[in-house]
Amino acid sequence: MDARGGAVTRADLLEFRAGTYAIQLVDRNRGIRNPQVLASTLSIMSKPDSPYADEEVGDSLFSYAYREGPIDAGDNVKLRRSALTKLPLILLRWIKVGTEIRYLPVFPVYVVADDPANRRVLIALDESLRQVSDPQHLTETERRYVQRMTSQRLHQPQFRSRVLMAYGNRCAVCRLGRPQLLEAAHIIGDKKAHGIADIPNGLSLCSIHHAAYDRNMIGISPDYRVHIGPTLAEADNEGPILEFGFKGLNNVLLTLPDKKRFHPAGDRLAERFQEFLTGTTHAHPTAPGAIKPDFQRITPVTMGTDLGATVFEPPFTDSPATQSP
Repeated sequence: MDARGGAVTRADLLEFRAGTYAIQLVDRNRGIRNPQVLASTLSIMSKPDSPYADEEVGDSLFSYAYREGPIDAGDNVKLRRSALTKLPLILLRWIKVGTEIRYLPVFPVYVVADDPANRRVLIALDESLRQVSDPQHLTETERRYVQRMTSQRLHQPQFRSRVLMAYGNRCAVCRLGRPQLLEAAHIIGDKKAHGIADIPNGLSLCSIHHAAYDRNMIGISPDYRVHIGPTLAEADNEGPILEFGFKGLNNVLLTLPDKKRFHPAGDRLAERFQEFLTGTTHAHPTAPGAIKPDFQRITPVTMGTDLGATVFEPPFTDSPATQSP
């Protein structure tokens, strides 16, 4: 799954294999999977605007609506029984980016309460929530833990999957195409009120460029160019990663999503780039190794486009240069 950016196709779920055993993880026609051989539900699907979609309940839980019809018949029997068997199930988050549809598996999750009065079950995203006395009314310590786990198990993986899908599973800086090594970077950090987890506030970056971006060791200007900060620009004798993975990428244009609506938001890039410049004020624009953004040469690169001769420029020069593909 990680080789695909964390999200899988419906075909992957229909044809899943565990060793020599074939296990159909999703129903062909419904958003719930109740295999005959199991005593309780195997998987449930969360899809926006679906009558069976989950929603946040209180501090810690999600709800999943019963199927239509009697609460003691059909799929509702095994769904409600999940609260008694205490067996884990799979929550499948439906993701659509452009025309592509994927599913983000969240496993294990648990039905911790059956709520027939409201025709729903309550679902905990973390096994530890099964130990608290009242999942809907947590202590302050429990609440902080739950918020962290919900972010780690649900929000962050969903954001990563959406961003990687938009960027075609490639690093926007170096074009590395190994999803196992790719992460979703926030342009505006998620601790800020406007640091929302949407694609225009995200960048698909390999782990090393993500770490450098988070620490303002590299910056990305609103014209989609990469700028190497002086900490890296002035370093020497640290091997090929420094020379080619950083210095050699100075002034390179990002590889952008095919669809313009998924491009990084210019205002967010500008805000973040100002933080980068502020953090490197000791490098005056006319000093050796300084950053001199050129907002005139704007030729964004989209997925599938060869970087070609107009993209690579030697570090810290004002004149265009070429490099063979």
